Amino acid sequence: MSTSVAPARTRTPGTLFTRLSIPIAIVVLLAIGTVISPSFLTPSNLINVLNANAAVGLIALGMTFVAVCGGLADLSVPANVAMGALVTLGAQSFVGPGLAAVMGLLVATIGGIINGVLIGYLRINPIIATLGTGSVLLGLSQQLVGGGIVYGEASPLSDFIKGSALGIPIFVWIFAIVAAILIPLLSRTAFGRWNLAVGGNYQAAEASAVPVRFTKASAFVLTGLLAGLCGVMLALSNGQARPIIGTGYEFVAITAVVIGGTSLFGGSGSVLRTVGGVIVTALIGNLIILSGLPTQSTGLVTGAIVLVAVGIDVFFRRKAGRE
Repeated sequence: MSTSVAPARTRTPGTLFTRLSIPIAIVVLLAIGTVISPSFLTPSNLINVLNANAAVGLIALGMTFVAVCGGLADLSVPANVAMGALVTLGAQSFVGPGLAAVMGLLVATIGGIINGVLIGYLRINPIIATLGTGSVLLGLSQQLVGGGIVYGEASPLSDFIKGSALGIPIFVWIFAIVAAILIPLLSRTAFGRWNLAVGGNYQAAEASAVPVRFTKASAFVLTGLLAGLCGVMLALSNGQARPIIGTGYEFVAITAVVIGGTSLFGGSGSVLRTVGGVIVTALIGNLIILSGLPTQSTGLVTGAIVLVAVGIDVFFRRKAGRE
C-alpha cells in the first residue's frame, strides 16, 4: 500500500488566478510606488522593506504548512515569539548568547509540540487549542518578567544578526535560506505530499496510510520553531524584549499566506507564493507610509484583500464541487 498521496493537478480558473495574482500584484504595486514617491524603487528603500518584514515572513512560511494540512491557523504565534525572545535575553548572563539563543528556540518549539499533540493527535480544534496554549504561554512570560522589559548584552552574535552580507541584512538572508529549504520540502517531498493530502481529504489520506496525525502535528511544530527563530532574532537585533513583542504577527502572517493563494481550508498552497504574499504585504505597508496615509490604513487594506482572496477561494471551491 502506498504511503503517499499525490493530489491531482488540474488547471482551473481558480488555480490560474492563484498563479498569476501575485506577479500581477507586485508589478502593479511597483508601478504605483514609482508614481507616489521617487524614493520607492531605490535599493535602500526596498532592502529596508524586506528587512522590516523578514521576521513575520519566517512565521508566514510555517503558517503555510498549517494552512495546507487543514490546520487553519496558529494563534499561539505571539506567545512563542515572546518566549523565544525573553528566554534568549534572560539566559544570556547565565549560559552565554549562543546557548541562550538555542534555549529560546527550544522553548518555542516545545510550544509548537504541545500544539501538535493537541491538534494532530487529540484532534482538538486548532483555533481553540492554539488560542489556549498562546494565552497560557503569554501569561507565563508575563509572570517571568512582570510585564516589563528584558535587556540583552552586546555580543558577537547580536552584532552578526544586526549586520549585513553583500549589502543585504542578515535577517533577509535567513528568511531567504529558510524559504529555500521549505519550498522544495512542500512541493517535492513525501512530507509535502502528505500535507496536501491531509488538507485535501483527511479520511482518504488516512485510508491511504498517510501518517495524518504526525503530519498535522509537524506543521504546528514547524511554526513554533520558526516563531521562536523570529523571537530570537528580534531579541538579538533589538537588544531588548517584552511579552508583547510578537503581538499581531499571527494576523500579518495569515494575511501573507492568504494573499499568496494558500487556502485556509487546506489541500492547496505554495511556500513560494507565500514569499510573494510577504512581499505584497510589505509593499502595501510601505506605499501607505510613503503616501502619507495613517499607518492604520495598512490593516484596512490588507484585511479587505484577505476577505476578497478568501471569498474567491470559496467561490472556486464550490464551483469545482458542483462540476
